[in-house]
Amino acid sequence: MKQPLLIKLGGAVLENEQALSNLFTALTTYLETEQRPLLLVHGGGVIVEDVLNKMNITSAKKDGLRITPFDQIGYVAGALAGTSNKLLMAKALQAGLSAVGLSLADGFSCKVTQMDPELGAVGISSANNPDLINHLLAGGFLPVISSIAIGDDARLYNVNADQAAITICELLNAELVFLSDVDGVWDAQKQVIPELNTQLADTLIAQNVIQDGMAVKVKAALQAAEQLGHVMLASWKNPENLVSLLAGQAVGTKVIK
Repeated sequence: MKQPLLIKLGGAVLENEQALSNLFTALTTYLETEQRPLLLVHGGGVIVEDVLNKMNITSAKKDGLRITPFDQIGYVAGALAGTSNKLLMAKALQAGLSAVGLSLADGFSCKVTQMDPELGAVGISSANNPDLINHLLAGGFLPVISSIAIGDDARLYNVNADQAAITICELLNAELVFLSDVDGVWDAQKQVIPELNTQLADTLIAQNVIQDGMAVKVKAALQAAEQLGHVMLASWKNPENLVSLLAGQAVGTKVIK
């Protein structure tokens, strides 16, 4: 089996019907030409926010990560492993792809431990058992994986979706592309940086050019690059670029060691 390609999708794409259609059309085109195992890991912050707002629950973040009290994790899990996951599956199936919805816990693919008591039910995942996902990939299925995990304490945990994607890449020795609603990492002039390494990233974070959620994403990408050699950060907004990006051409920001 060829090296799998993992696409991590930012949750904002779930609000854009046309972008979802464009994305899965591009994935279908790619699979027709490349015959390479493909899988998705996704977030869903916009869906989580909507659910919590309807429950009159105020959500806060610490260092770009959502604080998730254990009495709220059920709502978050429903939004991520339920609604977000099935919305993506629906678009994949509509495009003719054999999608299978999973969480990090299915097949004991990943383990999870609590990250920080102040964050509550937020976990750090680690690779464990690749058998289930490898069987699905070998069978021609498209795993669509949410970032919900289950700990040894039998509690549900929400894992940052970028970190979840890295864990799955480590599990499968997969190549990684981060797709979000921005074209890549911006410099102070809001121009896309073609290539980013640790030294430049640290400088831009210290200058607050890279901050909040993008800082979390960049740190995750640098962590991934340490393990995988490089990762790409790009946008799902430009369907004409997606097939080129998936085929290995330079689109967005390439993050290296």
